Amino acid sequence: MSSIRNAIPKRTYKERSQPASRKKFGFLEKHKDYVIRAREYHKKEETLRKLKEKAANRNPDEFNFGMIRTKTINGVHRPESEANKYTPEELSLMKTQDIGYVLQKLQIEKKKVEKLRAMLHNLDDQPSNRHIYFAEDREEAKELLSKSSQKKELNTLGPIPEEIKSMVNASYKELEARMKRVEDLERVHAEMTLQKELQKKGRKRKLREDEIVCPTSKPVYKWRAERKR
Repeated sequence: MSSIRNAIPKRTYKERSQPASRKKFGFLEKHKDYVIRAREYHKKEETLRKLKEKAANRNPDEFNFGMIRTKTINGVHRPESEANKYTPEELSLMKTQDIGYVLQKLQIEKKKVEKLRAMLHNLDDQPSNRHIYFAEDREEAKELLSKSSQKKELNTLGPIPEEIKSMVNASYKELEARMKRVEDLERVHAEMTLQKELQKKGRKRKLREDEIVCPTSKPVYKWRAERKR
C-alpha cells in the first residue's frame, strides 16, 4: 500500500521567500534553520542534565589532588598555577627562541640607524666646488672674474623650503627614537642572555659590591671552576 502511495506524484512543498518589504526586519528563519537551532538547544539541554545528575550523585568524601592545589576566590574557581607546566629543557628552548627574535629585531634597528645616519651625513656635508683658474694678463683675469660671478649668480640657491626643513627635523627625531630603541633592545638581550646562562648547570654565586673590579648597577655572577673531562 505504501509503495502505491509513494508512486503517486506529489507537489513539492516550497517555502515562500521573505518579501522585499520585510527584509528590514532581519533574516526570515526557514524550517531547516529551525531544525539546526532545535538540535543545538536539545544538545545543550542534555549536557546540562548530565552535569546536574553527576553533581547530585557526587561523593562528598571523594579525594582529589585538585582540592589542595586549587583555590576558590570570591566564589570563582581558580585552576592551579602553570608555572611548573614546562620542563627545564622546554623553558630553555623557549628562551633561546625569544633571544633569537630580540637579536633579529636589534640587527634590523641597527641597519636602519646606520642608513639614517648616512643620509643625514650627506645632507650636512655638502661638497664645496672650488676651481682655480690661471690667467696670463690682467685682461684675461678680469674676464675670468666676470664669468665666475655670472655663474655664481645662476647657481645661487635660495633659502631652504620649510617642507625640506620639516622633513630633516623629522628624520633627526626618527633617528633619536631608533637609537633609543636600539639601547632598549640591547639591554633586553643582555638580560635574557644572563637569565639563560643562570639556568645552566654549575655552581655559581652573586658577587658582593666589594668583590666587583668594575662597579656596575647590574648583578655580577661568578661560576665555580670545574674540571672538564
